[in-house]
Amino acid sequence: MTDSIATTDTGTAAWAAFDKTTSRWGRITMILAMIIMITGPGIVAAQLGVQPVAVVTGVLAIAVAFGALWFIEPLSYFPILGPASMYQAFMIGNIANKLLPAAVVAQSTIGAKPETRRGQLAAVLAICGAAMTHLLSLLIFVGVLGTLLLNAIPPEIVTSIQTFVLPAVMGGIIVQMIASNPQPRILIIAIAVGLVVQLVLTPLFPVVALFGIAISVVATILLALLLPGRKTSGPVVEDPALEDIS
Repeated sequence: MTDSIATTDTGTAAWAAFDKTTSRWGRITMILAMIIMITGPGIVAAQLGVQPVAVVTGVLAIAVAFGALWFIEPLSYFPILGPASMYQAFMIGNIANKLLPAAVVAQSTIGAKPETRRGQLAAVLAICGAAMTHLLSLLIFVGVLGTLLLNAIPPEIVTSIQTFVLPAVMGGIIVQMIASNPQPRILIIAIAVGLVVQLVLTPLFPVVALFGIAISVVATILLALLLPGRKTSGPVVEDPALEDIS
């Protein structure tokens, strides 16, 4: 009994240190990345004589089209990835079609729930593996064999790949998420909201298409919280035998 308590205390302390370290360095690296990404285009714009008004206009146009995703994506990804993986994911990019599927598959493979420490560590390692695989594949299949492969593959096949690869990845990851954490009530609400937005609101108000994802996510969350049938549960209690990180 004493050994079990000591192990749990050690794991809790280790997790607190891990969370503190990732939060500190995550903020630092994200700020540095933002500075670098803004400085580069800023230098080019200054050399080309681009007026600040044109830059502000362009930023506002992008914000109108995609600004909702700046809030929806973090809210959608955080429950699955956790704090450490969120820093990784937004630094690397391609979250929905590469990093999120890798994290979900890793969690499902070892039987870890996303909201647990074990699930968050699985997401961290899965994203590391996905990023390494991506870099190696870019080096080999793009840097070395890119031209040869493009010339060897018929244009029709390339077009088909570009058309269907993202829906195939997203379809697979949705099925994986549903199977690993079944929530029939929320699933029914999400499907109903998606159908209403896609088949009713978008044809009636075409401008809704620009904010379809944001509307669907927010409406699903609100309806899941407000509609009857919601089951309240206490905080997730992790089994030290399964969740030991010491």
